Amino acid sequence: MIKRIGMLTSGGDCQALNATMRGVVKGLTNNVDELEVYGFDDGYKGLIYGKYRMLTAKDFSGILTQGGTILGTSRQPFKLMRVPGENGLDKVEAMKQTYYKLCLDCLVILGGNGTQKTANLLREEGLNIIHLPKTIDNDIYGTDMTFGFQSAVNIATNAIDCIHTTASSHGRVFIVEIMGHKVGSLTLHAGVAGGADIILIPEIPYDIKKVTAAIQKRAKAGKRFTILAVAEGAISKEDAELPKKKYKEKLEARAKKYPSVSYEIADQIFKEIGSEVRVTVPGHTQRGGEPCPYDRVLSTRIGAGAAQAIIDGEYGVMIGVVNGKIKRVPLEECAGKLKMVSPKDQLVQAAKQIGISFGD
Repeated sequence: MIKRIGMLTSGGDCQALNATMRGVVKGLTNNVDELEVYGFDDGYKGLIYGKYRMLTAKDFSGILTQGGTILGTSRQPFKLMRVPGENGLDKVEAMKQTYYKLCLDCLVILGGNGTQKTANLLREEGLNIIHLPKTIDNDIYGTDMTFGFQSAVNIATNAIDCIHTTASSHGRVFIVEIMGHKVGSLTLHAGVAGGADIILIPEIPYDIKKVTAAIQKRAKAGKRFTILAVAEGAISKEDAELPKKKYKEKLEARAKKYPSVSYEIADQIFKEIGSEVRVTVPGHTQRGGEPCPYDRVLSTRIGAGAAQAIIDGEYGVMIGVVNGKIKRVPLEECAGKLKMVSPKDQLVQAAKQIGISFGD
């Protein structure tokens, strides 16, 4: 019996998207008699506007180590999915019609939190959906690990490693700004792995005086430099107490003066203690390049897990990792939830034990 599946990658790109799709297709090819795979171009856009192509085994050959996504991707905010598109287009209905037109047995969706919410919406609309958890932030609820995370940790760690030599040579304070808008997992892991002296993440609001005190403590101990790993979503204790509307206004005002929170922190440090501060932003390099071996293995496992779920006819799930094992997690249980870093996390406590400051 023929199996027809659709695949799309949505949201920000990351390493191991191709490796994961390869795992799905290989897992099916070796276990079903006939298989048709339709790849949708540029995420949900392809599903909405019917832009797709049939893929063959050749398309998935040699892509285990290839970063990015062979299908292309785009961001389609979940909150706009029910808002009519151009010419009054009903995007949800358009996606359903494309699905039914191709007589798909299942739609495999690779993406992060926003992507997952739309995947769950399509599940609620009656489509057979399997979601695969992709994000460099490792913030998807219901899975211990997301593919792309470890590769991004490696890149961010390397950025901190490289800063060590110049920071030491010049005797300066350096800030390395790590991606992670609402969740600090990437900054936490890269900061610890890179030997950062101060780590600032969204889940632990900082006090700038505590930050400067940590810098001065190092200076008094004869240390020539200090390195801060700062999440792009880091927030001060004062800002954390503001109502959402007031905080949004504060961010808008800050954007007119500083490129990001790291530059504001650098300015505050200079004003507080006169230390010369430099800011480095690795930016999208953290999403790029080839996936690390860990992610290649993880993606293969997740892809194979998705293939088995399709063979078993079990849909409406995310293929996640729970206690080291591949699990099928119902989308309704995880969609719309963020996995945050707990201030009591063992890694946070270990970091504090060895003297890393979180500015709290």
